[in-house]
Amino acid sequence: MTRSHLVGCVLLPFAAGYYLSYLFRTINALIATDLTAEFGLSAADLGLLTSVYFLVFAAAQLPFGVLLDRHGPRTIQSALLLLASAGALVFALADSLTGLIVGRAMIGLGVALALMAGFKAIVLWFPPERVALVNGWFVMLGALGAVTATAPAEIVVQVVGWRGLFALLGGLSAVAAVLVLLLVPECSLPKPKPGRSPLSLWAIYRDRRFWRLAPLSALGVGTSWSLQGLWAAPWLKDVDGLDRDGVVQMLGIMAIAVSASGLSLGIAADRLRPHGIRTHQVLAATLGIAMLAQILLVVGSPVPAILPWALIAAAGAATVLSYATLAEYFPKEASGRANAALNILHVGCAFAIQCVTGLIIEQWAHADGHYPVDAHRCALAVMLMLQVVALAWFCLAPLRMSVARSRQTLQSQLVHYMRADHTYATTQIVSPLAAPVPTSGWRAATAASVLVSLVLLGCLTLASGHVIPAPR
Repeated sequence: MTRSHLVGCVLLPFAAGYYLSYLFRTINALIATDLTAEFGLSAADLGLLTSVYFLVFAAAQLPFGVLLDRHGPRTIQSALLLLASAGALVFALADSLTGLIVGRAMIGLGVALALMAGFKAIVLWFPPERVALVNGWFVMLGALGAVTATAPAEIVVQVVGWRGLFALLGGLSAVAAVLVLLLVPECSLPKPKPGRSPLSLWAIYRDRRFWRLAPLSALGVGTSWSLQGLWAAPWLKDVDGLDRDGVVQMLGIMAIAVSASGLSLGIAADRLRPHGIRTHQVLAATLGIAMLAQILLVVGSPVPAILPWALIAAAGAATVLSYATLAEYFPKEASGRANAALNILHVGCAFAIQCVTGLIIEQWAHADGHYPVDAHRCALAVMLMLQVVALAWFCLAPLRMSVARSRQTLQSQLVHYMRADHTYATTQIVSPLAAPVPTSGWRAATAASVLVSLVLLGCLTLASGHVIPAPR
């Protein structure tokens, strides 16, 4: 199959589904004021309504990931997009908070595999050495949904209202389902090699490489999704004092940043690989920079708000790197399950962060719908600390693995000595300190530790120079 055929019949149809997924994920930031005014929602209500998308999204990942490996992405994705279409119509017709929650839950379930189905199709159809690059294109095209959820969607809201907007999105979801079904060719799914059973989800979750990557990716990406999808708008209104037009403009800039980041990170990983820089290292650097941007916001740095918010939004596209790393760890026939195993952590963290952020902010009294600056900064500081811990866990992994290898070497040599005769030379027992350790691992750990140190320094500055008062 030619490259143009792969792009037109594989990449673009699945990118259309992910485009809608991104639009649905971030649209509540735009219409939050409308929903609050019409239904009298509190900060906790708004957080629950928006985050229920992530809750059902997360619940669907593991079972749908198994179905994805068994039946392929084409049929499952088209059927789910029809469900998203129905959910958008339910949301548009809702007359209570319960109706809104049901509609948003249906939407979340309907687009639950938009990202995973696209990545699965890329793994099946594109050469392995180009997976990170094609992932970048895929995420860039899908993230245009976040761009649409700003000024273009605002124009639609002004003309037909938020209900009319969701009716339109329901129609577009049905069209996307038909495109996937008609354009995407059938593909014979790879079978496990003879004598080897399919890799189970339990085996994936027991893999040490997975748990080195997962906490950092889940907390970093989840925080970005949570902020861009909801809490950036209240922050820009309450902390930076922007009006509705200013908020919409800033959200548009963030959306452009995440879209450009998807392609840029894919290209960076592709270009840096020949120089010995691995994809997971690019991921750590990307999320570390996003944490530094969050520090600037928490301490009230005088830098223009556009800089930290653009960097935070760009980190939401780091899934390009996360799933490309998993493609290196696990075989093709298990890619759907491996991606689902990580994605459930992404969306689970996004759900928890959106809910907890609303609960923290609501501890402060509000006036005329505006919460104090300290409420927003306290909530973000809590999320930042969790991310720093995850980054430290990631960076110390090479050291932990080196110690484990040394311990295993010592134990095996001691067992050999115990079983040997007394003439066995004790000098052959190698101390764990003398066990060979790959220098590349130490270099990576050192470089990453410097990044952690910078983040921790920023957090220390926050703790010593910016005391958050207790809620009043």
